[in-house]
Amino acid sequence: MKSSVIAGLCLAALSAASAASAANPQVEAPIHNFIDAFNRGDVPAAGRTHAKDASIIDEVPPYIWKAPDAFTKWVADLTAYDAAMGITDEHVTLGPVTRELVTGPPDHQSAYVIVSATYTFKQKGVAMREPAQMTFALRDNDGWRISGWTWTGPDPTPVK
Repeated sequence: MKSSVIAGLCLAALSAASAASAANPQVEAPIHNFIDAFNRGDVPAAGRTHAKDASIIDEVPPYIWKAPDAFTKWVADLTAYDAAMGITDEHVTLGPVTRELVTGPPDHQSAYVIVSATYTFKQKGVAMREPAQMTFALRDNDGWRISGWTWTGPDPTPVK
């Protein structure tokens, strides 16, 4: 009997954990919209996916951008960095979500999403590739928006 109760509790815990990390298209939509807009070069559309008080951590100096205007400042710094380094043809491909947590009351939810990503580009004409992870924090205040994100990856390597 005791082992049946323990087994039942374990199953309930696993079910709750699976539900907490299950895919949620509404939560993931701003992430995909951001990356799709970035890949198109549509800065205004990419910016609309972010909350006004968003924070960004990326491998481009100065590495952190905080509200207000974090997204606009990040774009300016990324553009200047890419020009200085001879980087062109940037493209981010998202892979599967590896973790997703959604909490809070229905009218004010928060989410934490980790997704694999691959950044490809040319540096001075050489094709480069960087596998990475992006971690997003999002809030639903009248629609899901990105509150912050980080890019974490190794040094890019030439495509062979």
